[in-house]
Amino acid sequence: MFLFDIEKMQIKLRELEKESYEEEFWQDISKAQKIMQEIKSLKGQIKEYEDLMATIEDLEVLIDLVLEEEDLETYREIEEGLKDLSERADEFKLNTLLSGEYDKNNAILAIHSGAGGLEAQDWAEMLLRLYRRWAEGKGFQVETLDILADTEGGIKSVTLLIKGYNAYGYLKSEKGVHRLVRISPFDTAGKRHTSFASVDVYPELDDEINIEINPSDLKIDTYRSGGAGGQHVNTTDSAVRITHIPTGIVVQCQNERSQINNRNTAMNMLKAKLIQLKEEEHKEKIEDLQGSYNQIAWGSQIRSYVFHPYSMVKDHRTNVEVGDVHGVMDGDIDIFINEYLKQKALS
Repeated sequence: MFLFDIEKMQIKLRELEKESYEEEFWQDISKAQKIMQEIKSLKGQIKEYEDLMATIEDLEVLIDLVLEEEDLETYREIEEGLKDLSERADEFKLNTLLSGEYDKNNAILAIHSGAGGLEAQDWAEMLLRLYRRWAEGKGFQVETLDILADTEGGIKSVTLLIKGYNAYGYLKSEKGVHRLVRISPFDTAGKRHTSFASVDVYPELDDEINIEINPSDLKIDTYRSGGAGGQHVNTTDSAVRITHIPTGIVVQCQNERSQINNRNTAMNMLKAKLIQLKEEEHKEKIEDLQGSYNQIAWGSQIRSYVFHPYSMVKDHRTNVEVGDVHGVMDGDIDIFINEYLKQKALS
């Protein structure tokens, strides 16, 4: 159901702005930045609503004019205006669908190459570029929390923190297996190859969110940043890997030089995954989660990117197809995200 309360939003904006004027506002920088981000988002939505209402009023005047004078040129102007209004209204409505508990949060996005060695690793790196380009186009910030590159080429895995209002709300649609079909640049015979990579997405949680995790359920390893991780643990190793033994969930971070900071980031990543899994399995407590955690079900791809024998990207959940595969690889994926959110809203 489409719900939009402009008065409630205006009241919320005034309350947040009042809070931002207080002397102690910037003492907690992290909290202040989130409030400022929400203020910016509310202002943007209110302005868009006001612009839409102004456009409707202008079109009403033109319609009255056509009824009086039967002006063909004005009729064409109305026709174009209604088409533009419809597109803007759909986009505006879409933004209001992001009302989930964590939709407004930053997103943690992890890409893992599938079986196939260099071919799959190259595909994972292509997806990394795609999501970077998409995020930059939205004005979001991107940080690399962990990356495992291969000496031959491509990447085996990468974890990104994408900072921006509603980042998780948008990117949650990307979770799943992504399939590539192309003539391989690594095959001297010029044969067509199919490669797979998985994308996992979950929200970044606030530090103040506290959940019960039994320390004995955790296996914590440290290793040298930039390496493949490892067998040898010593005090100079700053990268951190945490395994939640009951579920098999593994998170790791090597973004900071400080082992303490990397450990804190990894713990927040683990909490987010556990909360997400708890909600998916309708469990009351984290302690109720047992068994192997399947990050992505291989074989159930959500989207195919075909470079040969034709050019097409198809989302298998919504049946949306786009012929410009190169545009999609440059980050133009909003059509897939939008249709997925619309479908979820109607289900």
